[in-house]
Amino acid sequence: GDQASVIGGVIEFIKELQQVLQALESKKQRKSLSPNPSTSTPRPLPLPAKPNHSPIGFETVGDVGACCNSSLADVEARIAGSNVVLKIVCGRIPGQILKIIAVLEKFSFEVLHVNISSMEDTVLYSFVIK
Repeated sequence: GDQASVIGGVIEFIKELQQVLQALESKKQRKSLSPNPSTSTPRPLPLPAKPNHSPIGFETVGDVGACCNSSLADVEARIAGSNVVLKIVCGRIPGQILKIIAVLEKFSFEVLHVNISSMEDTVLYSFVIK
């Protein structure tokens, strides 16, 4: 797949992670409002059932992340609090960062922070997304 496909896959996975996060926050809120808190140990909410690999090569990483290693880019997405940390390692292409941010904003993600590191022809983009 091309770079847009990789980013599209990341965006879909981020949406899944947001749904899991919302479910966990809702469960936490219900427990704090409950008049008779349970004395048993709470069990974590299971992630939605999904295969270990998606069509574009994503693998789940633990309970709250995914990574994709392709010939175009290495991508990792993880939940950090109420945000998502997205890391992309790829070759340097002029205007690439603007395209990535435009795609994220097109899907209604708010980019809170961007860090760019480069070495020769390789670039690491780190995003904090809400």
